[in-house]
Amino acid sequence: MTGDPGSGGMTGDPGAGAAVTGDAAIRVVLVDDQALVRAGFRMVLDYSGDMTVVGEAGDGAEALRLLRTVETDVVVMDVRMPVLDGVEATRRICAAGPTPRVLVLTTFDTEADAFAALQAGASGFLLKSVPPEDLLAAIRVIAAGDSVVAPRITRRLLDRFAGQLVAAGPAAPAVDGLTDREREVLLLVGQGLSNAEIAGRLTVAEATVKTHVGRILAKLGLRDRVQAVVLAYETGLIRPGTTT
Repeated sequence: MTGDPGSGGMTGDPGAGAAVTGDAAIRVVLVDDQALVRAGFRMVLDYSGDMTVVGEAGDGAEALRLLRTVETDVVVMDVRMPVLDGVEATRRICAAGPTPRVLVLTTFDTEADAFAALQAGASGFLLKSVPPEDLLAAIRVIAAGDSVVAPRITRRLLDRFAGQLVAAGPAAPAVDGLTDREREVLLLVGQGLSNAEIAGRLTVAEATVKTHVGRILAKLGLRDRVQAVVLAYETGLIRPGTTT
């Protein structure tokens, strides 16, 4: 799993999408151009006890067609596939609505792939080499409405690839709708601070910070903290290389 000690690891606040609660099995769609890989993932998920594979696809286009026919909570998506790659498929899935959420898995340990996936709206990015228990944990976290990429890691990616972002400027209408305190919290989230660190910085209770983050995500229509970090860059609140 990706995560920094100071950021709280795989933590995040629920976004705009509905989270899976109660005893309902997490419904997963597997998307990978290698049938053997899908079979391996299916075996892991079948033994989880709280997940069910509701469909498989061999490329992004097939996945989009499948998702129109099955109720899905989490899509486990490969990056490099024929016909339609995982990044573009993720972008279309996320543009269509708050669910399902997307966990991108790849064999390629490249920052460019991770950046593209997160900018497309993925709620997480992992290597296929992660242990099975980490994959299951990531799916559970994403189904609960959180993200599995630590904000600090996201920020390092954005620092490197910020030139590819289309800056909306600090006066972006959506951000202007936030209160002064919410803008302050968004700035600190964008700098990669955890709720506990933000609470210490602002001298408030951690629960208060969590409430602010939840309101920020709701007002801006964001899924999770990862998207909040991206937005902080896009609106000019954070500049590449800014330190906390």
